[in-house]
Amino acid sequence: MALNRGVRYPFLPADSALGEASLHPMLPIRLDFGGSSIEAMGLLDTGAAVNVLPFGVGIDLGADWQAQTTSLQLSGNLARVEARLLLLTAQIQPFPPVRLAFAWTAAPDVPLLLGQVNFFMEFNVCFFRSELAFDIAPKG
Repeated sequence: MALNRGVRYPFLPADSALGEASLHPMLPIRLDFGGSSIEAMGLLDTGAAVNVLPFGVGIDLGADWQAQTTSLQLSGNLARVEARLLLLTAQIQPFPPVRLAFAWTAAPDVPLLLGQVNFFMEFNVCFFRSELAFDIAPKG
């Protein structure tokens, strides 16, 4: 449903056994790199300083870990995990594609996080937790 040039998405369950407590703002996103693309679900995380890409997703896109030479220092749970900068093209339907910078982490078991740099710099998001929904629209 379109609202003010935006699109509304429902919160989705991470674990159906937990009921409403497991609902999270998950966003379908297409990621492109070097001619390869994948469909993924990204967790909108306003507390994440950067976008985080799980190791396996980068490999599935055909990225070469050794070729990514810009290291990044992560914090929190990922502070001890090596991460490298990976620039991807991302598309959220029905909006035009944007370039997103990801901290591609060596950790295999992290979710794809959409954080402050630079997802929330490219999109306006309004959360309606009591309605179990969020609206998203491109900046501007």
